[in-house]
Amino acid sequence: MTDQQLFDPYESRNSEKSAPQDQGAPARLIVEADGGSRGNPGHAGYGALVRDPETGRILVEKAAYIGKASNNVAEYSGLVSGLELAREINPQASVHVKMDSKLVVEQMSGRWQIKHADMRTLAARARKVLDPRQVTYEWIPRERNKDADRLSNEAMDAGMAGVDWKPRAAAVQPAEPEAPAEEAPRPAGRLHHLEVWTRDLAAAEASLGWLLERLGFPRRDSWKDGVSYGSDEFYLVLESGPDLAAGAHERRRPGVNHLAFRAGARADVDLLARRAASHGWSLMFADRHPFAGGPEHYAAYLENAEGFEVELVAD
Repeated sequence: MTDQQLFDPYESRNSEKSAPQDQGAPARLIVEADGGSRGNPGHAGYGALVRDPETGRILVEKAAYIGKASNNVAEYSGLVSGLELAREINPQASVHVKMDSKLVVEQMSGRWQIKHADMRTLAARARKVLDPRQVTYEWIPRERNKDADRLSNEAMDAGMAGVDWKPRAAAVQPAEPEAPAEEAPRPAGRLHHLEVWTRDLAAAEASLGWLLERLGFPRRDSWKDGVSYGSDEFYLVLESGPDLAAGAHERRRPGVNHLAFRAGARADVDLLARRAASHGWSLMFADRHPFAGGPEHYAAYLENAEGFEVELVAD
């Protein structure tokens, strides 16, 4: 098994010497990592991110397709990548790793023996990235590891489609600069939020919520009958509950017909539309796709089981 199979073959290795600490870098960092294989072994990829534990903000994220490999190889590859990302931010930081792989967490914590030779090699690689005394490990259920899981699936989708994985711009933005002393007034009339009522909140989260997260609207708040996605600038709410009137959603009745989102380049629209098919969405106007909106309008029109329509528009 070669390094090229385990890790990103295009990534240059960091120097063995620790870089000087950035005085502005966080002293504590959280790494979330995951990996997957479709076939085990099969098409495999990993995802990793570093989060600021004080604000919860994702500081950097990465994903990569690694060819044919097992789940364990992909998960360890995600761990190594996450530790490398943390080292780039602050090589002296204390790092808390969260993963939904019980095997990796228990082996790296020293509670389980590593009997397989390949796994011993991978664990040794992970321990060389940072001083093991700086790193702690925690197992978390898969539903709490959604961001890393998203990244690993994006990597597998991109690799199987023969395209490069691209990070979401919103996830890797640097800290916002300080506002000028005299900030221009914000124009009135901008959308503040949208609220979508659904008969089946769980199903709406699985389809519409999944899509919103991939369009750059992170999960924000949740309560008994609802959940929101987005930011203070703009967010979307999915809500159910006893006040919902009887009857099914019908977009052709008076009211809002559908939501349309910019979804990146044409290749991004195609990739997202293919992935959506596994998350409760079906392609509308298939005979005219991707020009159902006209010869100059490249878009995918999707419908979920409840009849909600979403349009993904290419730039």
